[in-house]
Amino acid sequence: MHRVLISDPLSEDGIKPLLEAEDIETIMDSSLSHEQLLEAVSSVEALIVRSQTQVTREVIEHAPYLKIIGRAGVGVDNIDLDAATENGVIVVNAPDGNTISTAEHTMAMLMSLARNIPQAYHQLQQKRWERKKFVGVELKDKVIGIVGFGRIGREVAQRAKGHRMKVIAFDPFLNEEKAEKAGVLHGSLEEVLQQADFLTVHTPLIEKTKHLINEEAISMMKTGARILNCARGGIVEENALYEAIQSGKIAGAALDVFEEEPATDHPLLTLPEVIATPHLGASTIEAQENVATDVSYDILEVLHGGTVRNPVNLPSVSSEMMEKLSPYFNLSERLGAFLSKVVEGTLERVNVYYSGELLDVDTMPLTRIAVKGILARHLGSRVNDVNAFKTAADKGITIAEQKSTRTKGFTNLVTVEVETDQEKRSIAGTLLNGLGARIVQFDHYSIDVVPEGNLVVIHHTDQPGAIGQVGSLLAEHNVNIATMQVGRTNEGGEAVMVLTVDKPVEGNCNEELAQIANIKQVHCLTI
Repeated sequence: MHRVLISDPLSEDGIKPLLEAEDIETIMDSSLSHEQLLEAVSSVEALIVRSQTQVTREVIEHAPYLKIIGRAGVGVDNIDLDAATENGVIVVNAPDGNTISTAEHTMAMLMSLARNIPQAYHQLQQKRWERKKFVGVELKDKVIGIVGFGRIGREVAQRAKGHRMKVIAFDPFLNEEKAEKAGVLHGSLEEVLQQADFLTVHTPLIEKTKHLINEEAISMMKTGARILNCARGGIVEENALYEAIQSGKIAGAALDVFEEEPATDHPLLTLPEVIATPHLGASTIEAQENVATDVSYDILEVLHGGTVRNPVNLPSVSSEMMEKLSPYFNLSERLGAFLSKVVEGTLERVNVYYSGELLDVDTMPLTRIAVKGILARHLGSRVNDVNAFKTAADKGITIAEQKSTRTKGFTNLVTVEVETDQEKRSIAGTLLNGLGARIVQFDHYSIDVVPEGNLVVIHHTDQPGAIGQVGSLLAEHNVNIATMQVGRTNEGGEAVMVLTVDKPVEGNCNEELAQIANIKQVHCLTI
């Protein structure tokens, strides 16, 4: 008999697969103290939680029979993934369970925002009948701009088209062909901002998307446009939104999430043009049932010797294999991260090549990590070592790996190549004895760069004075150069310059570097 502990409140309909299994004993108790939890996990093979239970290293190490932890939802911040992986415990989540509920909530907010429904009802509660005060706008023929065209964004688009709205979408993994198949227009972020009558965001909250809709972005929008956020607090810069509504630039906003929650005293809630709900995107009976059901099926699969659909942590490999692979983990991920920040266009294919001492090793875990490094630029923690391939497939990206006996003079070599709808770029790295990870080739240029820290990558024409001008400009901005590597194919031809600097190069400095004569491209990145 397999024992399963559920330590947070869950839909009983959702866990029916567990309750109906004859060989499963399901224990439900959401009132456990920390000490009681430690005792309870000591005899179970599976643990299911939401966000209340903190699954710490201590909890995992008190569970000698534990095989799997299920998170009935998306985020796994309350689970120590490193401890789970080290102890051979699989962690799964339920990333699809709230897709419909969040899309429908977005549409409910959209309609309420367009027709002032909450405000009008509030007036009726005050025994006031003010029809003229609440004249709304129709959705028909209006443009809805969708930033983030994943599962939820696509569902919102389908519903918006049902209202005969015009849909334009931006997503780093969306191109014209994919947009056409989805029946929407494809645009850059700027084009979406400029054309949208209603702007809705459906992206993860990562460094790149934090305050994505800020004062500058809002300034590009139509006067009288409206903004919705049912994704993550922090994507929309709340102070900028407040000022834009106050000035009349933005006609209104619908918010289900805030940067800090609960947000009962938020200044935005004092504005009559704002409607808000307390993070209800996933709060439907069906969504709660769906996430519980998804996790329950994965629990059953593991306990019955099957494979899971939504793993979050690194799959277990033999200790012998791990000993060979682990030195390459950071190298593979950093090669992918480097390449993702310099490549232009919509990603279509990733090729990973191995040579040297890696010929006789199962390199699939390294390929997964390289793909994770590439996708994480846009998806953050939503992509991990295990779901990287599935995430890439969902985005229409092909993954391939090859092995070769040719090492180009190195004992080992990992080469990551990406193809987009605009270009093909590659980067190669190795592990130097005693010196650690090194980038040894970028495109067809030979270099020697440590793949970490703050880097400035400059494509230029090999002419006298270029390096000096770059150094002088960085000095003017108080940016110190730690190392410099220059690669070229021939004298006076195309060249690449890779600088390691002591702090990130931002704003005007980046733009000024691009204006130096003979410099063609500048990328400033942090790895």
